[in-house]
Parts: sequence; structure tokens; C-alpha cells
Amino acid sequence: MSVKTKLLMACIAVALPLLVSSCGTADKKPVEAAAKTPGVIVEDAWVRATAGAKDTSMTAAFMSLTNPGSASIKLTSATSPVAGIVQLHEMAMKDGKMVMQEKAGGITVPAGSHAHLAPSGDHVMLMGLKQGLKPGDEVPLTLKFSDGSSHDLTVPVKAFTEEEEHYHPTPTPTSTP
Repeated sequence: MSVKTKLLMACIAVALPLLVSSCGTADKKPVEAAAKTPGVIVEDAWVRATAGAKDTSMTAAFMSLTNPGSASIKLTSATSPVAGIVQLHEMAMKDGKMVMQEKAGGITVPAGSHAHLAPSGDHVMLMGLKQGLKPGDEVPLTLKFSDGSSHDLTVPVKAFTEEEEHYHPTPTPTSTP
């Protein structure tokens, strides 16, 4: 073998493993990027204070959920150590009255959009509270989503005044031209 051939063979022996390993790395990058893509983003979370409420055994958490992804994701459950029971609730019309009830199937956060959990709408209901909650307190809250992700939050307690001890539907907003 000539010196040139030996040199070429040595270069191939060194370069081939590098080329093969770089091909495997390229395949892994999209998976890593997908794993780092955020699921639902939780913002502006707060819990209604029980101080001054007629029924201090329950309250609710409200927030904005944003889904930057390309597939809808559902908020499927929530837990908190301050409550005996935590459920996802909605306001629904039943027998001509607006009532609060557990939301079957969870709360959908549409792809590329958001869902607002607010008084008189979808919300996280905390029942069987183990203590009263006053403005300035903080509540640990864990949210679980259909994509397998979860968010551990520390949510501030804020004052919220109502005419009665339950939630009231808000009038449908009208648009002005």
C-alpha cells in the first residue's frame, strides 16, 4: 500500500465514527426540542379569600391558562393540602337557573389559545378547607394536564366580594362597533 492509501485509510478510520455519531445526534435534537417545548403556561393565579364569606369551608382558584402548542390540552385535575376535596367546576344552566357543578372531562385549553378560569365561569373548587384563608395568605396548588405535565404553584389569596355565598353568572358582554 502506498503512503497516500494508508493516510486515506487512517482518515476514514478516524472520521467514520464521528460521522456516524453525528447522524445519531441529529436524530436526537428534535426529540430534545420537543421535550423542552412548554405545555400549558399558568399566569395570574389567585385564590378567593374566605375571610368575610358566609361559607368558609370552600373557595375557588382562578387563573389564565395558555397553550402555545399545536394540540389541545386539558386541565384534568388539581390538588391542594389546604382542602379535603379539589374539583374542576363550571357554571351551567340547569332548569332555567345558573348552577355550579363539576366539569366532566376537565377544562380544555385549545391549541394556540387560552382558557380563563374566572368567577362565574370555569374554576378550581377547593372544598372542605382545613383553615380559613385571608388576603395575603398563600395556597399550594398542583395542576395536572392531559399531556402528562403538572404545575406546582404557590397561589396568593386575594379578597373578593360577592352579594351571596355562591358564584353568579356575569352578563354576556356586548360588542360595540
